[in-house]
Amino acid sequence: MQPYVQQELQQKLPQKVQQHSVGGARVLRGALAAAVVIAISGCSAEQAAPTEAPHVAFFNALHSLCGNAYAGERIVERPGQDLLEGDEALTVHFRECSETEIKAPFHIEQPATNTWDRSRTWIYSLAGDHLTINHDHREPDGSHSEHTFYGGATVDSGTAEQQMFIYTERTGDAGEVLGWRIEVVPGKRYSYGTMADGEWTWRIDFDLTTTIALPPAPWGFE
Repeated sequence: MQPYVQQELQQKLPQKVQQHSVGGARVLRGALAAAVVIAISGCSAEQAAPTEAPHVAFFNALHSLCGNAYAGERIVERPGQDLLEGDEALTVHFRECSETEIKAPFHIEQPATNTWDRSRTWIYSLAGDHLTINHDHREPDGSHSEHTFYGGATVDSGTAEQQMFIYTERTGDAGEVLGWRIEVVPGKRYSYGTMADGEWTWRIDFDLTTTIALPPAPWGFE
């Protein structure tokens, strides 16, 4: 507690304290001591209040979605390299969560065959001062695909609603920084996509205002 706090408390005591009886003085001294303790406690609580780092707040926002599934739609198309046709039903399921890891399978409807592609699981990890994202790709029999577990890591604190995961394996044709841009606006949307120099090159938005029926387990996690 700052010295002026105690001084202010003391100045509020009437000067006639000295004229009171010994018993009265003890009561007033006790009141002063109690006030000082309360003031100290308030100062300590304020000083001890932790400030949540943006990347931790972001991870916690994702973690709050655990156990739920949400429907999505493609917002930004990637001409010539798109995974989607644009008419598929899309589902994300925040299926497995721990204090440091979130596994969110991404399910893609295949309208032509009335089946689903359940090969992809997005894995977010909290690693001290940064976050990572990895992509677990599986074949229908549950085995790992040839191209799997690629991903990136954050290189700055980002914000509570947006994080950039940098893919260090390569850069764009013009030297652009490549990776994944992920956003979560609590109660509104969760966005997953790729980026170049921070700008979307592909994007899917999932509606967080309504939960949907939980999908089956992704391939390899049955």
